[in-house]
Amino acid sequence: MTIFQKIIDREIPANIVYEDDIALAFHDVQPQAPFHVLVIPKKPIVNIATATQEDKTILGHLMLVCAEIAKMEGIAEQGYRLVTNINSWGGQSVYHLHIHLLGKRQMQWPPG
Repeated sequence: MTIFQKIIDREIPANIVYEDDIALAFHDVQPQAPFHVLVIPKKPIVNIATATQEDKTILGHLMLVCAEIAKMEGIAEQGYRLVTNINSWGGQSVYHLHIHLLGKRQMQWPPG
């Protein structure tokens, strides 16, 4: 069981900013920007590489949740970055799909 599943199950506390039947979003405990939220599916999907056709509705929903949170936080107009990491070389440290929603500062390119 991952730490994110424990957050979903309320075994570990988190600063939750959004929740519905499909997704949960909470502040990252090691923020990389002034605003850094993780958006996760409640269904345990390891990462995009392991997602299936059956997951496409969930994946689309996660993207729309990111957009909604950005609007709620007032960062939609300025802009923000969405990042998901896949496996060790991609920087994935928790093997439960999550989208990093980063904002409230100018992002640089290329990233890491």
